[in-house]
Amino acid sequence: MVNTTAAMNGGRAGSGLLPLTSLNHISIVCRSVEASLRFYTDVLGFVPIRRPGSFDFDGAWLFNYGIGIHLLQSEDPADRLPEKREINPKDNHISFQCESMVAVERGLKEMGIPYVQRCVEEGGINVDQIFFHDPDGFMIEICNCDNLPVIPLGERAPVMGACKRAAAVKQQQTGAPPAPTVTAVAAQCVPSAQAIRVGEETAHISCA
Repeated sequence: MVNTTAAMNGGRAGSGLLPLTSLNHISIVCRSVEASLRFYTDVLGFVPIRRPGSFDFDGAWLFNYGIGIHLLQSEDPADRLPEKREINPKDNHISFQCESMVAVERGLKEMGIPYVQRCVEEGGINVDQIFFHDPDGFMIEICNCDNLPVIPLGERAPVMGACKRAAAVKQQQTGAPPAPTVTAVAAQCVPSAQAIRVGEETAHISCA
C-alpha cells in the first residue's frame, strides 16, 4: 500500500504535517441505530464488528472497504437531525468506488431507493456518479472515480495510487505486459495542459 501522505509530502521530515497513515472511520448520528444498521449492511455491504463495551450510549460499529462507520444514537433526534430533503450532490457526503455503475443503479431500483445521477466529463475522461440518502438523509455517493488520476496542486509530489490503478486497468483491457513498479508509475504522472475539474478544484494531469 502506498503511503500517500508521505508521497504528497515528498518524504520531507519536519514538514509540520501530522503523521497520519489512513482514514479510519466516519461517525454518523442516527435517529435509529437499528434502521441505519440495516441500511449500511443490506444496501452498502458493511459488516457489524465488535464495539467496546465501555461505551455508555447506544451505537454500532461496522467495517468494510478499508473503512469503519460508527453509528451513534441521537439523544434528541427531533432537535439534532434535519428532515430528509431533496437529493443534492453538493451536500456533505461519503463516496464509494464501485465495479459496475449499471449494477448499482439496478440494485437501487430494486430496493426502491430514490437517487440522482451526475456525470463529470473533461478531456475524454468520464466519471459517473449516483447519489442517494441513508435513513437520516446523510448523502451517499457511488462512483467510478478511479477514472481520474489524483494529482495534488502546488509543489508536492503526485499521489501515486490512482495512476497505479489506471495502469492496472489498462493492462487488463489490453493484455499488456505487467505494470511497472510504483516508482515507475509515479514518474508517468506529470503536469500537463489537460484539466480535470472535480467540484470546485482543478488538477492538471497526465497519466500515461
